[in-house]
Amino acid sequence: MGHVEVDRLTYVLPDGRLLLHDVSFRIGDGVKAGLVGPNGAGKTTLIRLITGDVRPADGRVVRSGGLGTMRQFIGNIRDDSTLRDLLLSVAPDRIRETTAALADAEAALAARDDEPAQLAYAQALSDYGDAGGYDLEVVWDTCTTVAMGLPYDAVRDRPVNTLSGGEQKRLVLEALLRGPDQVLLLDEPDNYLDVPGKEWLEEQLRATPKTVLIVSHDRRLLANAVDRIVTVESRGVWIHGGGFATYAKGRADRAERLEERRRRWDEEHVKLKRLVNTLRQTAANNDALSSSYRAARTRLSRFEEAGPPERPPKRQNIRIRLRGGRTGKRAVICENLELTGLMRPFDVEIRYGERVGVLGSNGSGKSHFLQLLAEIGQGHEVSVRHRGSAKLGARVTPGRFVQTHARPELHGRTPAELVMSGHALTLNEAMAALARYELAPAGGQRFETLSGGQQARLQILLLELSGATLLLLDEPTDNLDLASADALQQGLASYSGTVLAVTHDRWFADDFDRFLIFGADGTVYESDEPVWHEGRVDRPRDGFTLAVPDEAVSGLD
Repeated sequence: MGHVEVDRLTYVLPDGRLLLHDVSFRIGDGVKAGLVGPNGAGKTTLIRLITGDVRPADGRVVRSGGLGTMRQFIGNIRDDSTLRDLLLSVAPDRIRETTAALADAEAALAARDDEPAQLAYAQALSDYGDAGGYDLEVVWDTCTTVAMGLPYDAVRDRPVNTLSGGEQKRLVLEALLRGPDQVLLLDEPDNYLDVPGKEWLEEQLRATPKTVLIVSHDRRLLANAVDRIVTVESRGVWIHGGGFATYAKGRADRAERLEERRRRWDEEHVKLKRLVNTLRQTAANNDALSSSYRAARTRLSRFEEAGPPERPPKRQNIRIRLRGGRTGKRAVICENLELTGLMRPFDVEIRYGERVGVLGSNGSGKSHFLQLLAEIGQGHEVSVRHRGSAKLGARVTPGRFVQTHARPELHGRTPAELVMSGHALTLNEAMAALARYELAPAGGQRFETLSGGQQARLQILLLELSGATLLLLDEPTDNLDLASADALQQGLASYSGTVLAVTHDRWFADDFDRFLIFGADGTVYESDEPVWHEGRVDRPRDGFTLAVPDEAVSGLD
């Protein structure tokens, strides 16, 4: 049994800017709540305030039941971190403390095997057991067996960096869901998980009796797994008591109520000021009205001291204007194409105006396929090893969105510079374009200092300005907040061109016409419906070897 209560919390950034002000909410026992809000609104900071990693300027946090936390970036403990270190990083505080004390006692015993060292070691073992360390190791054994197919003792010393991002997430989630803490804070736990992994997480969240607060941009996961939505915006927090299915309407209704309250307050303010002015003028010539004037002035003063009601939050207004242009009827033609060691030869034809989703497990060659088409279309030297033929149709100009945002050519340059260069825009025109994507405040920052969501929006803006008639999108919604993802979908709906998109976003995939599936056995086939359960099996089949290069799966599940 556990809960979290945030009471009038205020947090000021190191540069003096107010990020959160007078925030109050409660997540009761067994509740599953999604934490959402625009990129940079303070979701991760709020998680860190609840955990105690940072201290508020004012307010307090009350919680019960033990707190388990999955950070946004797990596995970044030390370069030499082991799987045991990873599991310890999400263990209860008491177990981490007694583990450290036990390690010190072991080191002291190794240095001098005398009676005091032996007694200290025995006491450390006892403290570790009393804290639940041995019981938790049994839980960890179950976790590693389920997640990796091996017992804990066999993998405890394995380096964390030999696990993919998805494997790390799955293991930590197993440990938290099976562990003793009754309140879980999960910061983007679905990143790096494929769709079967996300479906597993949804099932676990629905089944666990624990209290959960989860930060996620995955709209389908939010719709399937949480029963209320906590929104961080305009330095405050509000809660939608229903699930994600009714969230958009609930948010719109709340904005209307706040607008109406503010309108009434403004009207009353005008009336009171007008009354005070009228009584001041008449009281100057009539002493009998002096008391009425003073009463009206007091009433106005108290009204203003109480202050106006909360303003409606500023609505995100991201306006994506992807235009494209007419091309030949056949936009992409692949004949007997094989990406060496990743797939069997396949044929595919994609026609102008189609929206094609590219699905399959990570490491199956999807990103390499988009890279090959981009390099061919842009006249670059082709670096993707392949056999067979891949061609683009007449007047097809590709533009590529890179999943990892690994764009070294953009580093060291600001959004304003990037938008101006190559597009013959003045500074004012560039800033106007950035404002449409809500990037104007970051116009002078270097690309590498932008948040993941800002980098994603900037990439989409650069695609818009490039005039690309074929969009090659590799996981474009991964780091976009809810409003930005919706804006992208609206922009693609009005785009006059062809779209190929690699995605694990089920909500996003609903908009596509058909799907190109990179299968588990190396075959590539077409489907009218999304296929999410194509697990990758890397072994020889019928004389065909799926040799997945390290760079194809590095950091991925």
